[in-house]
Amino acid sequence: MAVPQAGSTACMSAGDKISNKIDELAGKGKEAAGRATDDPDLEAEGQGQQAVSNLKQAGEKVKDAFK
Repeated sequence: MAVPQAGSTACMSAGDKISNKIDELAGKGKEAAGRATDDPDLEAEGQGQQAVSNLKQAGEKVKDAFK
């Protein structure tokens, strides 16, 4: 059985934060592309992706507050 190394949760948390930020930026790109091409479905998909990313980021902040 592997023993967790000190600070390993911090690395996971940082990775999660980066992943969430990438998702947020991808959502912004989809939203902008949807606006540019007059595609309301793509625009809404981008907005939804941003909302999910923002919720995940808020969860990371809560986890950080309890460390």
